[in-house]
Amino acid sequence: MLTVGLIGAGRIGRVHASTIVQDEGSQLVAVADSVDENAKNLAKIYKAELLSITSFDPAPPPIDYVKVSGGIFKDMMIHDFDMANFLYGELPKSIFVSASALVDKKIGALGDYDTAVATLKYTDGRLAVIKNSRRATYGYDQRIEVLGSKGLLQVQNMVENCIVKSTEMGVESSKPEYFFLERYKSAYQNEWAAFVTAVKTKTPMPVSLSDGIAALAIAEAAAASAEMGSEVEIANFL
Repeated sequence: MLTVGLIGAGRIGRVHASTIVQDEGSQLVAVADSVDENAKNLAKIYKAELLSITSFDPAPPPIDYVKVSGGIFKDMMIHDFDMANFLYGELPKSIFVSASALVDKKIGALGDYDTAVATLKYTDGRLAVIKNSRRATYGYDQRIEVLGSKGLLQVQNMVENCIVKSTEMGVESSKPEYFFLERYKSAYQNEWAAFVTAVKTKTPMPVSLSDGIAALAIAEAAAASAEMGSEVEIANFL
């Protein structure tokens, strides 16, 4: 049995706690709170040239959360930076960001944004475009497209159910799952299972500390680019 102490009891902390409790090989004993190589090879095989990541939240978070979130780039887009690094297998050379506060003026008053588009450029000229919004009334919109020399790869939304209704009036299907708590429930379970396996077998973690540092560096660069309105070099933030 793996005994676990959880640091952080916020929204995502509660998700992790639930996952740990449900795992038969884990026991949650304490909680503290202060207030794949295959994907890389896939990109190489298809000679990926353009990556597009869409991440739209159904609604903005409470303003009190925004105040301590670190901003849209560290709270939201940072996950997309991590995904881009994973799919391309390397860090971008530079980033240019354009951002606005269109959904909630209170977010703008805090100096933050709720709508942003980032363009990442890599040393060989490849590009990645990331789009974030704090408002998508139809649900949690999470999609990826990778355009390469041999075609296009797409990851579509997870929907509430698989029913598609087709009539003379048109075609109807279910909306995307409403939020990340539903969308990534199984992902968190797989993540925890991989962590437990690594601990028990004394093998390297699937995700390293350097992965997190890299995503944070790009988030810092994104914030600087949005503020200056110009392209910035990622190396200056590593």
